[in-house]
Amino acid sequence: QVQLVESGGGLVQAGGSLRLSCAASGRTFTFYGMGWFRQAPGKEREFVAAISWSGGSISYADSVKGRFTISRDNAKNTMYLQMSSLKPEDTAVYYCAGRRSSGTSLRAHDYDYWGQGTQVTVSS
Repeated sequence: QVQLVESGGGLVQAGGSLRLSCAASGRTFTFYGMGWFRQAPGKEREFVAAISWSGGSISYADSVKGRFTISRDNAKNTMYLQMSSLKPEDTAVYYCAGRRSSGTSLRAHDYDYWGQGTQVTVSS
């Protein structure tokens, strides 16, 4: 079993930056593919970014490409999402997720473990 805890959310003005962290505990984190998803009020959960266990394979949603950077530090059992040039439409609860497979996936149902989420609010 893996437990995931997000942190780093908050309120930021448009154009600003935030870095989210996802700390994993429990079973080994290293061989798990990881991802970030988000859910805005009244909308479905959507894919943001994913990273393979080695970090060698990374995917981004088109809406965040060039602005967000996903990374991981397996020695610290932690994944990150560096968000820059934030827009009001980035406002959402951000969730980290892990899957019992080393590769990436854009589909939420491919992930086995979820954090409780951290709120990101971008003001205009």
